[in-house]
Amino acid sequence: MVEPHRYARRFGIAAVILCCWTAFAAADSPPAPIKIAVFPFELEDFSAANGQGSSPVETSYLAQSTEEAKQQLLQSGRYGLVDTTAADVSAAQGRGLRNCNGCEATIALRLGADQALIGVVTKISMMEYVVQVRVTDARKDATLASFTTGLRMGADYSWSRGVRSLMKNQMLAAK
Repeated sequence: MVEPHRYARRFGIAAVILCCWTAFAAADSPPAPIKIAVFPFELEDFSAANGQGSSPVETSYLAQSTEEAKQQLLQSGRYGLVDTTAADVSAAQGRGLRNCNGCEATIALRLGADQALIGVVTKISMMEYVVQVRVTDARKDATLASFTTGLRMGADYSWSRGVRSLMKNQMLAAK
């Protein structure tokens, strides 16, 4: 007959082994991707053509810029995308998410995201553009980071290239 303290000792050793194995397995696994809501890029127009609205070509380039940001985030492996197509953005009606005093965080949180990303292409003239990306913590409603290209791009078709450069060399390189 085995003494009761032997069972306790064997159980204790097994518990220690299990804890060590669990800690080792957890240390080996990569962190879960950050759930991020990437909202459609917006155009801020300070050019002489301001007031005419976005052209279909500019709308297409904004969509390409949004898709480029999403692809860069996915390829990094650090982010998982949250679908924003059903988002209620009425809080930003007429002024855009970039000017809604942080409403993007609330919208992203309702969608189940940890963070929100807003992209803005600022049109200075017909040949000068600046791309900016702002990342917000959805739970704390606080800006985590803001990145700007800092370069004047030559043509509107280069917006997505500016986004790619911004994402790779600033946002994704920062972590």
